[in-house]
Amino acid sequence: METLSWTSFAAAWLATAALLLLSTHLRRRRKINLPPGPRPWPIIGNLNLIGSLPHRSIHNLSQKYGHIMHLRFGSFPVVVGSSVEMAKVFLKTMDVTFACRPKTAAGKYTTYNYSDITWSPYGAYWRQARRMCLMELFSAKRLESFEYIRVEELTSLLKELYKCSGKPILLKDQMSTVSLNVISRMVLGKRYLDQEEESPVTPEEFKKMLDELFLLNGVFNIGDSIPWIDFLDLQGYVKRMKALAKKFDVFLEHVLDEHNDRRQAEGENFVARDMVDVLLQLADDPNNEVKLERHGVKAFTQDLLAGGTESSAVTTEWAISEIIKRPEVFDKAVEELDRVIGRDRWVEEKDIPKLPYIEAIVKETMRMHPVAPMLVPRFSREDCQVAGYDIPKGTRVLVNVWTIGRDPSLWDEPEEFRPERFIGKAIDVKGQDYELLPFGSGRRMCPGYSLGLKVIQASLANLLHGFTWSLPDNTKLGDLNMEETFGLSTPKKIPLVALVQPRLSPELYK
Repeated sequence: METLSWTSFAAAWLATAALLLLSTHLRRRRKINLPPGPRPWPIIGNLNLIGSLPHRSIHNLSQKYGHIMHLRFGSFPVVVGSSVEMAKVFLKTMDVTFACRPKTAAGKYTTYNYSDITWSPYGAYWRQARRMCLMELFSAKRLESFEYIRVEELTSLLKELYKCSGKPILLKDQMSTVSLNVISRMVLGKRYLDQEEESPVTPEEFKKMLDELFLLNGVFNIGDSIPWIDFLDLQGYVKRMKALAKKFDVFLEHVLDEHNDRRQAEGENFVARDMVDVLLQLADDPNNEVKLERHGVKAFTQDLLAGGTESSAVTTEWAISEIIKRPEVFDKAVEELDRVIGRDRWVEEKDIPKLPYIEAIVKETMRMHPVAPMLVPRFSREDCQVAGYDIPKGTRVLVNVWTIGRDPSLWDEPEEFRPERFIGKAIDVKGQDYELLPFGSGRRMCPGYSLGLKVIQASLANLLHGFTWSLPDNTKLGDLNMEETFGLSTPKKIPLVALVQPRLSPELYK
């Protein structure tokens, strides 16, 4: 009897093993219909094909393999969409399927373990965070209430530039300062980074921290693609991420402590003055679906500071660089400004809809120089099909808006800076026109795009209205370097140095 039971057991075990082998064999024989792409190498996949500017490398590959392409970055499959049709599928039609973020070292170490808006996984926590942004932090009413801050800081910039008339200026530094002052007053309640303010970091240190944050959140970290060698930190990025996270945490702890001290001091008379106050109030709300912890408040605060500073500074620098290269664009812009605004006042935010050429310059800059050229990566939450191809669960997804912005079937002479292409066309940057997606689209679209757009448009309009722009002596237009460097944003590799001369009445600069 015992022998029979052991025989039965052995037979059952062999049958199970045979079935497993057969099913594995059948799965291997059933070829998955993946999108076209280059043949991957063992271990590294297609990482050997990615250069120092990944969006350009991937653009070149897409010219060979098509508007939907399959790559392999180390251990992970990657699908790239490089057309309006594919962008619409990934960001609209199948938005929920591709609404999650891949796990990266940057998300882990620089955003409090994926606690911010950008890198948090799709789910209840992220939905609550986005609702907070749309309903509380970036509501039309709140942005309108902070307009006086944007006006004051822009006025301060224009006066500073007037003092520098005829002298070379580093535009990125000037724009970073005004953007950082605007966003710090809106988010933190004051210019924490003024020299006279008590702060654990200096303004120069903080600007470097923001640059480092954007760089490290956009780099191709080998450990993200080949996890089993992650511990080696071959490029040294993780070490830099950890060091940066410590610096930010010291600053953000200081900010939260000051805000909580004021809340306690004012007691029942407390009124929220800035976005950190709002976040702390939301953290205390017992009706939250997911409790907002202290590290979450710090992660959101960091997100607001970084996102509100980088996009406007980078975009404005690219716009002025392109305009200096093309004096005819400047002439058309100031003709519109003089005709609509006049030469006796500055441009206000409410004037922008009456300045279609200025709006066209902003759109053309965002087409040619998108802040995030491949948007922030997503990944598929389930097995699915796109354009007849199989996309397995866990596939990382990139939408290359840089390629879309250079598609000759969409844009006539796409390598030329021509704002006129937008005149008379109802193409906007708010995520509904897929040929122009500087802020993304769908559920994971940048929630603060409306603020960023206000700052960019008003800043650029007044920089063109108030000053003529030229290169320093002995610098020819052909020598203006237009190379870029890669990160989560894509700034100029060599910052623009320019000369400004006032073109309005001296009284306006006082």
